Amino acid sequence: MSVLVYTESENGKFKKNAHEVASYAYEVAKQLGTTATAISINADSAGDLGDYGISKVLNVSNDQLNTFNAKAYAQVIGQAAEKESAKVIVLSSSADTKFLAPILTAQLKAGYVPNVVSAPESTSPFKVKRTVFSNKGFAITEISSDVKIIGVSNNAYGIAENKTTAAVENFDPSLGDNTFTTKSIEIDKVVGKATIADADIVVSGGRGLKGPENWGMIEELAEVLGAATACSKPVSDLGWRPHGEHVGQTGKPVASNLYIAIGISGAIQHLAGVSSSKVKVVINTDPEAPFFKAADYGVVGDAFEVVPKLIEKLKEFKAQNA
Repeated sequence: MSVLVYTESENGKFKKNAHEVASYAYEVAKQLGTTATAISINADSAGDLGDYGISKVLNVSNDQLNTFNAKAYAQVIGQAAEKESAKVIVLSSSADTKFLAPILTAQLKAGYVPNVVSAPESTSPFKVKRTVFSNKGFAITEISSDVKIIGVSNNAYGIAENKTTAAVENFDPSLGDNTFTTKSIEIDKVVGKATIADADIVVSGGRGLKGPENWGMIEELAEVLGAATACSKPVSDLGWRPHGEHVGQTGKPVASNLYIAIGISGAIQHLAGVSSSKVKVVINTDPEAPFFKAADYGVVGDAFEVVPKLIEKLKEFKAQNA
């Protein structure tokens, strides 16, 4: 009876959150006195998960699963859980897993707790700590069901190397035609050096930038920092930036180490979606902007003056420390 963890990948490469949930699953398995098994779907180098404490990998290769399908992925994970007699299943808190988790929960008659931020408080009874009220507080939640599903908040537990040798086993789940009754007809992806989900730093712009023609400095700052670019909801609604860059409660959640908000006033929906970021910096001309109350650091000033100077200083710093 192992702990099962679903490790997400894209274009054959494991996402950053795959290593984090693998690290988390190893810790849970250690507390329970068992081992951690990963389920990977169309991923290369599955054996590399052994670096994060995974003892076995169930490797699925199926072209039908190249595009995410919540029902199909839930069936794959559910069948893997039954094969391994897993009573604890670990997922990330990505947009994809939040779609499949309710389906998997119903399928396995499990208890599901999302937004978990640390290793279990205890395993008997099984209690975990999670964020509540849009990340404004914490709750200790007991899972009393036989099968337990844990959704780990991104960038909350961290990545820990626990090197072992992972045995890779091919796994061929049974997927009928009725599994694929819903199909994706179009996928809008942000193309860039860093994605919002995996980036340690996110640089985000709002309506204070006055138009899409001024986005060059956001992209330049992001390039200097090795960051992902993002935007507020009004910006994506206006068509200045693609909807894939919209972050906030109604967009993509951000749990980066550093979040820089430029020209964003800080509507409650936006703040709720970025509150898991460890350090928040805001640049805004309005000293009464709500974002200043939530930020760790604030700069009251014109972005068109502040950001170019910030870029210049960062480039100087990098040149001196190259």
